[in-house]
Amino acid sequence: MTLTTALNNAQAIFNNTGTQSSVVSNNISNANNTNYSRRQAMLTTDMAGAQVVQISRSSEPSLQKAYLNSSSADAAQQLLLSAYGKLQSATLGGNDNEIAPATYLSAFQTAMQTYSGSPSSATAAQAAVNAAQSLATSLNDATTAVQSARTDADKQISSDVDTLNSLLKQFQTANDAVKSATTTAGPTSSALSDALDQRDSILTQISKIVGVTTVTRGNNDMALYTTNGTTLFETIPRAVTFQPTNTYTASLKKGNSVYIDGVALTQGQGANTTAQGTLQAALQVRDDIAPTYQAQLDEMARGLVTVFAETNSDPTQPTLPGLFTWSGGSVPTSATAVTGLAGSITVNSKLITSQGGDPTLLRDGGINDDSTTGVTGYTKNTSGDSGYSTQLDAYITAMNTKMDFDPNAGSDTRASLMDYASSSIGWLEGQRSTATTAGENTSAALSRSSSAYSNATGVNLDEELTLMMNIEQSYKAGTKILNTVNEMLQSVLDLTS
Repeated sequence: MTLTTALNNAQAIFNNTGTQSSVVSNNISNANNTNYSRRQAMLTTDMAGAQVVQISRSSEPSLQKAYLNSSSADAAQQLLLSAYGKLQSATLGGNDNEIAPATYLSAFQTAMQTYSGSPSSATAAQAAVNAAQSLATSLNDATTAVQSARTDADKQISSDVDTLNSLLKQFQTANDAVKSATTTAGPTSSALSDALDQRDSILTQISKIVGVTTVTRGNNDMALYTTNGTTLFETIPRAVTFQPTNTYTASLKKGNSVYIDGVALTQGQGANTTAQGTLQAALQVRDDIAPTYQAQLDEMARGLVTVFAETNSDPTQPTLPGLFTWSGGSVPTSATAVTGLAGSITVNSKLITSQGGDPTLLRDGGINDDSTTGVTGYTKNTSGDSGYSTQLDAYITAMNTKMDFDPNAGSDTRASLMDYASSSIGWLEGQRSTATTAGENTSAALSRSSSAYSNATGVNLDEELTLMMNIEQSYKAGTKILNTVNEMLQSVLDLTS
């Protein structure tokens, strides 16, 4: 080996170790950056010696796909679980379900039994009417809470749509940067790796909003599609549109759809939701879960209006609302949920003392008798007996007698009013329990896929520090070669002097 060759080798070592140490240092500084993929300086050896020919970026497309799918599924499941939790807190209360309609219904039944045992007691009559008012209020409040949950879900959808449109625009910028760097950046430039990191970071954020699949084409160009095949991005972002609704009522059974490239986005299904991303989950909360729960509340209210309706001694006269009435002013005759009934149910003012009513009409009947119009025949205690309890006993029996309920409400189709109210609690708690278990599973799956992807593409400090020590040894070897050449040159100069 000539001295010139030795000097060239030393120079190559210094060039290579300089590049390698720069790459390793960059890796170490980004060890905690989840959006960073590890870089590696690739060496090759030829007649000119060893040299860095490429800065390679770690990439695992299959692991990234699994990670994106897990991210979408977990984001959807966690939103659904949160919605169930909010419904439970707003309509049932704590562990004792202290504000649940079923709890107030039980208290009302107890008050009715007390009044039936002491039918002459004005205090017992007033207590029964007060309990009925509390029950009606609980159904009103539950309806308000359910519709508020739908309004919140609609706001979530609107926010997600705005964010998704913004992310798609950012993705276009990042994708253009990737294509440009692919064609112009040199093999040892960091421009392409940085652009790919930025694009992957945006892709991860998109996956939390909507399920996404990727197709990489020539020049590192990437196209995005939803899990059902709708185009999200292909050269340019596709429009994601949505018209929000400011306020929801029970009568509005379904909100506006989200359209991606003109195709309506479907909602998720089930407590262990099929939704991918928060958009589908929010649609499910707004148009499926909340309306189903609302239907159960409406069925409870329908049951109360029906059970406490007044019949006339003349069968040709209509059956009319008695203790409980509502905005519709009639007694439903079919086992079908009356939309919004729970939101307008109230105690008849003719029994409320503060409104000039008489609580004893609950015992005697005659709420619908009207001397000014000549309507009669609804009074049951025609003798005016203060110990009369027949009608009270009939109401109590009816509350515990099975009746038909709407099968579309998601709960029992035939049960007593008391049991139906309890089963509604069971339905919500059952859904929440299923969602909780599913949420734990999706979180675990996300953690595993994230770890697998990170282990394959992320930075391991132990490995980087070990590599840095090896680079240091290479540098020392280059230094020794340079010192040796220097000594030999000095010897030659000494001989010629």
